[in-house]
Amino acid sequence: MPTLLRNPDPAFATLSAEVNRLMNDLTQPGARGYGLAPAADILETEAGFQVVLDVPGLDPAAIKLDIENDTLSVQADRKQPALADGATLHRSERRFGTFFRAFTLPKTVDGAKVEARYDAGVLTVTLPKREDAKPRTIAVQVK
Repeated sequence: MPTLLRNPDPAFATLSAEVNRLMNDLTQPGARGYGLAPAADILETEAGFQVVLDVPGLDPAAIKLDIENDTLSVQADRKQPALADGATLHRSERRFGTFFRAFTLPKTVDGAKVEARYDAGVLTVTLPKREDAKPRTIAVQVK
């Protein structure tokens, strides 16, 4: 005889559905529960590296960059604006709070010459290579 599974408590079914929804939200990029870690691209050229992060809506003065022990840290706080008097929020999909990203830098980066710029919601951190780490061409001499 086959075993029948039944759910004697309908509240359990609701709880189970909520847990499944939460787990789905936590694992989907861009979902509400996914966190504030901004998407990043890392590029390398002969001159150095660039870390490009999407951080729309941030005040550039609120972005903190640190380089310590070959690690670039980027941190910022996105404040939730106050609602107008009498306003009711019916849906909130934008994310607010603090984010933190850390990137391990290659030994070839010249930490003293790092620059950052913010334009149209994109933070670009330029990390030049040390001169002795840049590729160079050596002429072969014929004798």
